[in-house]
Amino acid sequence: MTVYVCEDSFDGILCGVYDAWMSRKGHDHVRLEIDGTQEPELFCQYEPVVITPEKTEKVIRAIREKISERVYKKVYLASLSQEAGRADLIYRFLIDGFRYGGAVLDMLHLPSVFEIFRLCRFVLNESHLLKEFTRFSRTEGGLLISRIGPKNDVLPVLALHFSDRMPSEDWMIYDEGRKRAVFHRADQDWILLRIGERGSEEWTDDLDMETDEESYRALWKMFCHTIAIPERKNYVCQRSHLPLRYRPYMTEFQ
Repeated sequence: MTVYVCEDSFDGILCGVYDAWMSRKGHDHVRLEIDGTQEPELFCQYEPVVITPEKTEKVIRAIREKISERVYKKVYLASLSQEAGRADLIYRFLIDGFRYGGAVLDMLHLPSVFEIFRLCRFVLNESHLLKEFTRFSRTEGGLLISRIGPKNDVLPVLALHFSDRMPSEDWMIYDEGRKRAVFHRADQDWILLRIGERGSEEWTDDLDMETDEESYRALWKMFCHTIAIPERKNYVCQRSHLPLRYRPYMTEFQ
């Protein structure tokens, strides 16, 4: 078994798909893994995947032209999942995709299709919740800042939502676990950066800047406490609608 070790990124997974496919070793004799997610196994040959724009573009073009645009979107969403085996699941899905074409999305009886839908559903569900639970604070400079700690890499999905909802605001959403942030300038496109990369220095100081919104936070907390009916408290139901892992980033629970 030859294991192709990919970087933890969309480009890394696609380049891994390219290397595994072009190796001509047979799909049953190759496997994809995300670097650092699994322990080495005996009798496996590990090959590091080198990321190049040419390989990434070839795989993207092949998916779009030979399968469908919808399949490409599913592959991208699945790559945002936190599941350790997502690279190989995407590879198995693309094997069936190139075999059956765009109709593969209707073949839920295939294990690879079922798994891709499961990964996409997990990513979309979490992004849907964060569209409601994300809280922003305005700094003295007028920048809206939010911190999140999701399981999946949902920043690109949230960026599309908030850029449409707040197009004329300067805002930033910071993923504490991955040390990545989405930056949006008023009436401009958003960009995705890893904190510490060139170009992010001017924004990082704002992460710990004191805000002038303490009075508004107090009013929001008072509102949440006032509308609550003590006799109807149901913490089990509350946790099902608002899981505990989201609460440290929400104003009303601080």
